[in-house]
Amino acid sequence: MKSFFKNFLVFLLVFLVVASLFSIFTNKTDQPENILMSDFVNLIKDEQVSEVVVSGDEINITLNSGDKKITKKEMGESLSSLLNNFEVDSEKISKMDISIQEDDGFASFMMSLLPFLIPFLLVIIFLYFMMKGVTGANSKAMMFGQSQAKEFDGNQKNKTTFKDVAGAKEAKQELSEIVDFLRFPKKFHDLGAKIPKGVLLLGSPGTGKTLMAKAVAGEANVPFFSISGSEFVEMFVGVGASRVRSLFQKAKKSSPCIVFIDEIDAVGRRRGAGLGGSHDEREQTLNQILVEMDGFDQNINIIIIAATNRPDVLDPALLRPGRFDRQVVIDVPDLRDREEILQVHAKKKPLAKDVELKQIAQRTPGFSGADLANVLNEGAILAARQNKKVVELVDLFEAIEKVMIGPERKSRIISDEEKKITAYHEAGHALVAHFLPNSDPVHKVSIIARGQAGGYTLKLPLNDKKLYTKNYFLDEIAVLLAGHLTEKDIFGEVTTGATSDLRRATSLARRLVTDYGMSDKLGPRTFGEKEEMIFLGREIHEQRDYSEKVAEKIDEEIAQIMKEGEKRALEVLNTKREYLEKIVKVLLEKETIEKEEFDSLLIE
Repeated sequence: MKSFFKNFLVFLLVFLVVASLFSIFTNKTDQPENILMSDFVNLIKDEQVSEVVVSGDEINITLNSGDKKITKKEMGESLSSLLNNFEVDSEKISKMDISIQEDDGFASFMMSLLPFLIPFLLVIIFLYFMMKGVTGANSKAMMFGQSQAKEFDGNQKNKTTFKDVAGAKEAKQELSEIVDFLRFPKKFHDLGAKIPKGVLLLGSPGTGKTLMAKAVAGEANVPFFSISGSEFVEMFVGVGASRVRSLFQKAKKSSPCIVFIDEIDAVGRRRGAGLGGSHDEREQTLNQILVEMDGFDQNINIIIIAATNRPDVLDPALLRPGRFDRQVVIDVPDLRDREEILQVHAKKKPLAKDVELKQIAQRTPGFSGADLANVLNEGAILAARQNKKVVELVDLFEAIEKVMIGPERKSRIISDEEKKITAYHEAGHALVAHFLPNSDPVHKVSIIARGQAGGYTLKLPLNDKKLYTKNYFLDEIAVLLAGHLTEKDIFGEVTTGATSDLRRATSLARRLVTDYGMSDKLGPRTFGEKEEMIFLGREIHEQRDYSEKVAEKIDEEIAQIMKEGEKRALEVLNTKREYLEKIVKVLLEKETIEKEEFDSLLIE
């Protein structure tokens, strides 16, 4: 539609220009009055004519008064013979200034040609734009199978390097070999060393896989081709394979270079498991990728870097030696890495003097690099809302909770009864979490609705954890059940507010039995082998490698673990009842309790 309007406007402009040119030759601003030849003769006889200009068959007459007239004579007949025929006295003719003007052949020619030329030109111009539109459509159709990869020049000024990527020291060390190979390939070739053709970046969403790939290209000063795995997949068969061939052709012309394929699991899933059979478009695209990687000449310096957060679904042929045989894990940053990432993203944000990024890093365990960037951005937005000149610590703390749970909903109006139930519910969570030895410390308790939660208890670990014990999980289940048990004990009935807690506790208990092998009765083994077939975004296949009798034992063990968690929670709630009332009283007054105040309430 935009192309049509553009062509129409150009066509209209050309029409107006041609019409203007035509008007120059046809219209005259001072058009003299046409008179008869007899009138002209009478004017001469009356001695009213001062000047006569003969131009072809036209006679331009200027009167003594200055008025201009025009008349026409026969072609080929001279003015003198014409006046003699009308018996005009020669004495009166001598009183006039007579001049002969040569005929403008071009003007005459254009005057005769333009009435036929203009329609012809308009038709030609119209046909030109029509053909141009058809040609453009054909060229787009021919380009449909071409690669849509974005190319970044390795010599650009604002390029990304390893200095721009905080943390991930092991990943940088692994990828530094790729940089050395692209910079100095000869020293590797002289020793017979073959650098991996493909590097697979593994990590959770937001950990910086794409940023790391750009940093490798920036360090090596080579071109960088970026494309997503989903861009290979189209509704037309063969388009994906064609785009793969086009991508590698461009890469060979720009060698040495880096080709980055983001979310490669979109086309690299295990073959034979799809719903499209052997002719599935994804499988054809994957086959072409495998062929292109095998066809690389050892002297062609092209490195394929791919990123995914689902390495378990990739086809084994992608991971064999000679293809993506080097896997670099980019994990969620630890405390020190989080502080470095915050420093990178805080460069262009004015922070208050009391802001220590280490405090923010301590409050954000499990956050990815993208989450940390979002925290600083949300903090800046909150500060701007209040017309502050700098971002304060309270803004960043608020941003952390907004990212973790959701925005505050202070406008939500609840009754005093619901507010009291919520206060006891959250107080139960916080009390049990504080007194159980394996639970994480409580940093904040609030009954202000945030996101989907009516209230929340914020627990954060002192140190980053990679390994968890059974007692830790049992205490976590007890904390999750504490709100439900407190409602039942205080009010004699339960509400729907504990639905999410119960779901999480049950899921955790099931994982203890089926995934972590922490069941005393069933022993150290796993139950259930998941094989994913994705259809409409849902998992529709799960293989059970145990009998119905074992399934009953699993359910019994899950129930036993839930009872153990309930027992631990009730023991704290019954022995520390006076502290529960203290927490509830403060919550009903202030609605929020921070860590320092919370710890002071529970001093024994």
